[in-house]
Amino acid sequence: MSTDFQNARVALGARLRELRVEAGLNGKDFAARIGWQRSKISRLENGRQTATEADTDAWAAAAGAPEQAADLRSRLRGLESQQRSWRRQLAGGHRPVQDRYAVEYQRTATMRGYEATVIPGLFQTPDYARHLIDANTALMQSPRDTEAAVAARMRRQEALYQTGRLYRVLIWEGALYALVCPRQVMAGQLDRLVRLIGMSTIELGIVPLGAPLPLTPKHGFWIFDEERVIVETINTELAYDSADNLALYGRVWDGLHTAAVHGPQAHRLIARARHAIAPE
Repeated sequence: MSTDFQNARVALGARLRELRVEAGLNGKDFAARIGWQRSKISRLENGRQTATEADTDAWAAAAGAPEQAADLRSRLRGLESQQRSWRRQLAGGHRPVQDRYAVEYQRTATMRGYEATVIPGLFQTPDYARHLIDANTALMQSPRDTEAAVAARMRRQEALYQTGRLYRVLIWEGALYALVCPRQVMAGQLDRLVRLIGMSTIELGIVPLGAPLPLTPKHGFWIFDEERVIVETINTELAYDSADNLALYGRVWDGLHTAAVHGPQAHRLIARARHAIAPE
């Protein structure tokens, strides 16, 4: 399946090949000069392996074009921005990731988001966020910095209270029942959602279970200023900024929006879930 990430990797490989050819070297001779296996040369040039910065620096030097190192690094950073491994991002703990999100939210005026399995971080209570971060820390085996990460996630929510912003968020009703934390914590989280309804910067919609849908609920995603889409999977964060992908995710959001309820109806669905999961 072709992706923006793979296309960018193939494009980088094509540029590497150009530099080798311009140096007048075939694959075998270039491999000997750079000190690699010839198979690595082939994988990089054909977009079957992701280069490192050390690889691109060595390539520019071996091609006799050290002035191209900065360009290759720039291309590589652009490629990496399309697909970022959570293991790599969380190597220093969760707080750096949350700090980055806080900056991105401050730079964003309008956002359309959808979550199918979890209450969005933008709306989370500290207790709910704490349980999610602890669970993800254990899953990813990353450094434990829960309290700092929770504080950083809460700072992200400051944008909710700034004028001139609009967050149009849809949540699949099933997420209201997902007990990823103790019942009393989930009850507090649902109370928080109710308090958000009616805020001038928030348009909160709930996609009801059993509602006729134009498409399947699929996974969560966020559209920032109609310029880029962020999708989180278990192991990777994906970023898309092509017109085609923006249009595609926009259509998906629009379709889910047609099935969502807002205002008093959304309040009733949240209250129903609150009653169902009330602490025993």
